[in-house]
Amino acid sequence: MRHRAKLFIAIATALLASGCAVGPDYHRPETPASGAYKEAEGWKPAQPGDHAERGNWWEVFGDAQLNALQEQLQISNQTIQVAEARYRQARAAVQQARSSFLPNIGVSAQSLRSNGGGSFNNNTNSNNLTGNGGVGQRYSASLDASWELDVWGRIRRDVEASAATAQASAADLAAARLSAQAELALNYFQLRISEAQQRLYEKTVADYEKSLQLTKNQYAVGVAGRSDVVQAEAQLKSAQAQAVDIGVQRAQFEHAIAVLIGKAPAELALDYAQAPADLPAIPLGVPSDLLERRPDIASAERQVEAANAQIGVAKSAYFPALTLSGSNGYQSNGFDHWFTAPNRFWSVGPELALTLFDFGARRSQTDQAIAAYDATVATYRQTVLTGLQEVEDNLVALKLQAQEMEYQDAAVRAAREALNLVNNQYKAGTVSFLNVLTAENTALTNERTLLQLRGQQFTASVNLIKALGGGWSGQLSEQ
Repeated sequence: MRHRAKLFIAIATALLASGCAVGPDYHRPETPASGAYKEAEGWKPAQPGDHAERGNWWEVFGDAQLNALQEQLQISNQTIQVAEARYRQARAAVQQARSSFLPNIGVSAQSLRSNGGGSFNNNTNSNNLTGNGGVGQRYSASLDASWELDVWGRIRRDVEASAATAQASAADLAAARLSAQAELALNYFQLRISEAQQRLYEKTVADYEKSLQLTKNQYAVGVAGRSDVVQAEAQLKSAQAQAVDIGVQRAQFEHAIAVLIGKAPAELALDYAQAPADLPAIPLGVPSDLLERRPDIASAERQVEAANAQIGVAKSAYFPALTLSGSNGYQSNGFDHWFTAPNRFWSVGPELALTLFDFGARRSQTDQAIAAYDATVATYRQTVLTGLQEVEDNLVALKLQAQEMEYQDAAVRAAREALNLVNNQYKAGTVSFLNVLTAENTALTNERTLLQLRGQQFTASVNLIKALGGGWSGQLSEQ
């Protein structure tokens, strides 16, 4: 009983002493963030009553086909599956680290036959066999336990690092999901813009066929030369070739969408449809919101905390490790009276281990941990800066593209009017066919530029939502 009392006293003393943990406590590093976005001047963010880009953020575009594709992506995208598996792996690592708080308990049984000198000693925890120079048999079975007391907080720091890493993995999963969602939306809108360009070229080819027929008629009555007919044919064939190229682009976007939703390209065929008519209103917020909204920033910050905890793990090596161990069992040289009271043995006691000389190994490990922490801090700050840049880039893109759209729309109307005038003049014989070619090319170029600019607006809208953190709430539960 006195031995047990001493053991309990030792345990209680160790647990009381374990209230501290070596290494620095974590504080979030300072980040270079301003109070407002530079390019937000003149920007009209959505009001609280407007649709917000939270949750299923792509629904703000009001496209049922896009919504359906996004739902399939959540289930079947392989990149998301990889990130989800890594998150589960990180959570399991937390449980593994926490198990170190508790003792290790095991059982063992052994039957050993040997030839050696000496004599059997049934009152010691020894597996040495004797037989006075002959062959001896030894049976042993025991229940063993060991418990490393976390006096200096090494285990707590290790758990802290594992939990922060798991939270970073959760943020990585959210980042992978957001990236895949944005990529799907970008490919989808480019596909719709390609379809609009195909419709433009279908109309253009029909107009060029009429123009060619008109030129042939003019040539038949001697009003136009053979060169006009050849030029009209060349222009028609060029438009037909460009229409084929647009078809290639459309097919490639469709293939990319199929892979994103976990299907082979042959398994997906999207019907032709119009792109959404209007761009969504996007809540902007302030730069500091990115620290909570963007999963890649959250992941980088969690990695900083994990690296900070690893400094404590490294510094704990300077202090002695206290382990309580015990064993209780039976050993005998005969199987028939193996589990009897005279053959019982037990042992219990603490063990204190401290490395005295390691020739700089512990210091090197601590220096490595500090350097790794400094690297994660720099990565975190760079991630914040990159996030701010992406928001500013897409803000200015949307703002200036809106102005550009106004000018380009006016250019399209002017080009159409000019083409009508030139066609009438050519039919009247007052201008050459070269004027018609120039007007038609100008009209086509302006129409296609308008569609491309529309695609750029959708791209900037999706990228802005992604830069602002998409539909991720930024809340990381404790692992």
